[in-house]
This record gives sequence, structure tokens and C-alpha cells, in this order.
Amino acid sequence: MHGQPRISWMRIAPKPYQAMIAAGATLADSSLGPVLLELIKTRVSQINGCAFCLDMHVRDLRKLGESWQRINSLSTWREARLYTERERAALAWAEVLTRLADGHAAHDQVFDELRAHFSDQEIVELSWAIAQINTWNRMAVGMSAPVPAQDIA
Repeated sequence: MHGQPRISWMRIAPKPYQAMIAAGATLADSSLGPVLLELIKTRVSQINGCAFCLDMHVRDLRKLGESWQRINSLSTWREARLYTERERAALAWAEVLTRLADGHAAHDQVFDELRAHFSDQEIVELSWAIAQINTWNRMAVGMSAPVPAQDIA
């Protein structure tokens, strides 16, 4: 990865960038809670291979008090029984919405499990959060956003 983005995308198109930030701010006030939102953002960033976003959201999880074990096991959440049923349902939904072309037949089953743990309002907010991190990932990967060197917290 380069030390600089390919294009200064935040400066060139500030309106959509600011709109994305504003959308994220509205989701931060949802009843989903910051830990669940950061778990979702981290998992989607893993799937999409977004180094910049993965680094940022892992750091955010640590600031929220998440253990290294839960963070390190996130890519194996199905096998690692470290996550609540609510978190597992949200992670499954995040994977479905991130990998749209894979296994459409299983989408109904994943959605049914989601409904067992979330209200309609929360499902919509969760879906928006997943859509948003997918958009951020695509911009950061596409524009080659560099990961800033920082100490591990």
C-alpha cells in the first residue's frame, strides 16, 4: 500500500464525504450500541480487506474495552463461542449483506434469526450500518487509504 491515497478523495468531493460522516453520526445514536456497531464494522472490513478501516475499528473496539481475544477471534465467530446470540445474528447478517452474490437461498434463514434478536427499527439501522461500512471500505481500498503507523493500545 502507498504512503498517500491515490486521489485526495475527501477534498475533491467533500459533500458526499460529509454526508457519509453525518449518516454515521445518526447510526451512532441507535439502540444497537457502540460495541455491536464496531464488531460489525470490523468484520465487514476483514471481509473486504480494508486495512485502513480494520485498523481504525479494532482500535475503536479496544477503546470500548473489548478484549484482544474477542477481536482476534472475530473472523472465526462461528467457531469461537465468545459472542452473544444477538451479536452472532448481527454478524451473520453483516456477512450476507457484504457477500450479496453468495448463497441467496440462505438469506431468509439468516434474516429469521436476526428477527429473533432485533426489532424492525434495529434491523433497518443495522442494515444501514452494514451498507455504510461497505461503502467506506470501497472508498478506502479503491483510493488506497494508508494505515497510519500507531502504537498498539
